[in-house]
Amino acid sequence: MPLKLSPELPLFDDYRSLFLNNTPLLDVRAPIEFNQGAFPFSENIPLMNDQERTKVGIKYKNSGQNEAIKLGQQLVQGEIKYRRIEQWAKFIKQHPHGVLYCFRGGVRSKISQQWVYEKTGILYPRIKGGYKAIRRFLLDELDISSHRIEPVILSGRTGIGKTLFLNRIKQQIDLEGIFHHRGSVFGKHVTAQPPQINIENILSIELLKFLHQGHKKIVLEDEGNNIGSRSLPKSLFKKMQSSPIVLLEASIEERIDITFQEYIIESLAEHKLFYAEEQGVQRWAKQLLNSIDTIHRRLGGVRHKELKILLTAAIKQQLSGNIESHKEWIKILLVEYYDPMYDYQLAKKQERVVFKGKKNEIFDYLTQECRIK
Repeated sequence: MPLKLSPELPLFDDYRSLFLNNTPLLDVRAPIEFNQGAFPFSENIPLMNDQERTKVGIKYKNSGQNEAIKLGQQLVQGEIKYRRIEQWAKFIKQHPHGVLYCFRGGVRSKISQQWVYEKTGILYPRIKGGYKAIRRFLLDELDISSHRIEPVILSGRTGIGKTLFLNRIKQQIDLEGIFHHRGSVFGKHVTAQPPQINIENILSIELLKFLHQGHKKIVLEDEGNNIGSRSLPKSLFKKMQSSPIVLLEASIEERIDITFQEYIIESLAEHKLFYAEEQGVQRWAKQLLNSIDTIHRRLGGVRHKELKILLTAAIKQQLSGNIESHKEWIKILLVEYYDPMYDYQLAKKQERVVFKGKKNEIFDYLTQECRIK
């Protein structure tokens, strides 16, 4: 028999308000689906785990929906069913103004909604069209927003502190923060980058919020098409490529210090925290050496060998307390590797440069001339 549901179970389809209000989202999809792509403010408390979902999917394909529902009810009953409803009830108590959803807003979310109602008496709304409808909305809005915004692109040489500068401004999107990558071959974090889907979702929501607040002008850091192994959405990247540029300037000494802080101090601390002391140091050192090897061809054999010798020596000296020796290879890397690439790329977009200066000069220009807060 088909599942009988109360006609009073509410639907919710104001997708825009979900994200403008940071609405808590109860995702009842299987973990494998959640890990492939999810939304901010969502928590995965599945109706079925991955194995149960696979079995029900096979039954659906071979025998149809009714038989699949029967199998699902057999797999999720008794203590298993009780525990999952208890978890949903706890979420709902903590987030009474949230909503729940499955992939298409169909059987799984309806069953979850019905069980919650039977257990608690709460008519907790479900998303009309489920995850698929919300995802489609965010992709469409990402394209629309990318056309509507008026970005100002913050550029400058590697190690100049663009991300640090962005923290002084409210009307900005930290792309490297969203992509969980520092933007260079040495920019990996200990943990993996988010799925491409999550990145697109977050970017769409960020742009949606800025435009809702009446802010079209947004500062974005100058980036290539890819940040790490993830890509900028085509519509946003295209808009960035035609937007005005402000150039941040700093001395080579400042750049060395900033790069040293990111690549050595912060990255090493991150590895130690994640792996513990000894293994963290080993993993961090291996990542640096692998990064040098990754750019072997661009460096050329002689320069690659020189840098690797200096880096290896710096790692050894660091164990005896001389961490400053890393600045020697960092300077060569910045001046002889990154700067020529920067000069080449800048020459192709020189006509878009509208201002250049030190940190305070750039800040004054953005706040006074561009009316960016």
